[in-house]
Amino acid sequence: HFRGVQVLSPPSAAGLAPGAPVPDLEDVRGMEASRRALEIAAAGGHNLFLIGPPGSGKSMLAARLPGLLPDLSPAEALEVSMVHSVAGLLRGGRLVVRPPFRDPHHSASQAALIGGGGRAKPGEISLAHHGVLFLDEWPEFPRAALEALRQPMETGRTTISRANAHVTYPARFQLIAAMNPCRCGYLGDAPRECGRAPRCGEDYQMRLSGPLLDRMDLAIEVTPVPASELARAPAGEASAVVAARIQAARLRQRARYGADGPRCNAAAEGAVLERSLAADQPARLLAEQAAERLRLSARGYTRTLRVARTIADLAGSAQVQRSHVAEALAFRHRGATRTPALPAG
Repeated sequence: HFRGVQVLSPPSAAGLAPGAPVPDLEDVRGMEASRRALEIAAAGGHNLFLIGPPGSGKSMLAARLPGLLPDLSPAEALEVSMVHSVAGLLRGGRLVVRPPFRDPHHSASQAALIGGGGRAKPGEISLAHHGVLFLDEWPEFPRAALEALRQPMETGRTTISRANAHVTYPARFQLIAAMNPCRCGYLGDAPRECGRAPRCGEDYQMRLSGPLLDRMDLAIEVTPVPASELARAPAGEASAVVAARIQAARLRQRARYGADGPRCNAAAEGAVLERSLAADQPARLLAEQAAERLRLSARGYTRTLRVARTIADLAGSAQVQRSHVAEALAFRHRGATRTPALPAG
């Protein structure tokens, strides 16, 4: 070009990367509690833990989450596209405008999940930045890889160290984790569970550490819908209908936090979270009593309040009320054994 041999064409806009087709939520019949947990998770960007036997619908629910999420903002789209470009995944230079959905196999190494390798490439948690990371068969992932998730889940970034450099990638992802209750998958189903029950379930669930489980905002036991009920159950709400409620809740959050604040309730912390709660006295009293009765950690207590704020946003309520806290507590993971009832009054 500079020597006058060949004229270079001016660059042209590559456009936007189309999102992958997503199955519709209306195909999910019954399972009202699971659908509700999915809606709350999507509305506030909360981590979601699904536990149930094989074929109960855990993966089916997770696959429908991307269709409920709003488009990325221009700034978010640029961040996501830059990470995908570094990883060599930006096809045709098109800007990514839909939240990414990553679902690595449980054989993935720590470097594949967190990032690393000879060229310090971003891992799955960074490729899921501003999107969803779905870990199916959660306890089957290498223990070291799972424990390495803990810090990025709090900070929203990960640092890869090499002999001559340190590379930091963004990793503000929403974790959806699914597992069977035990290795055979049928704990609690007397005709089908193995001879080691219930010990097999205890051993299997012990693969997940307490601090890791404490970072999950919502937990739901996914139970199979009997075929007889499945045939009679009406179709559920379409994804578009649920997504409209989620979009309205996200707009309330954006108005509350401002352009420079958290992008959703799941990222609200400290004084910002306290100001946003606007909880009435009965709600605060229930939260405090439940924290003591259920022995919630400080992290668990904070995450419960964030979920309650999201439930209030979905209800169009400026104030967090007692019913919102009660529902948030009902979805809080409290271990595999039966837990005490919530305080009355």
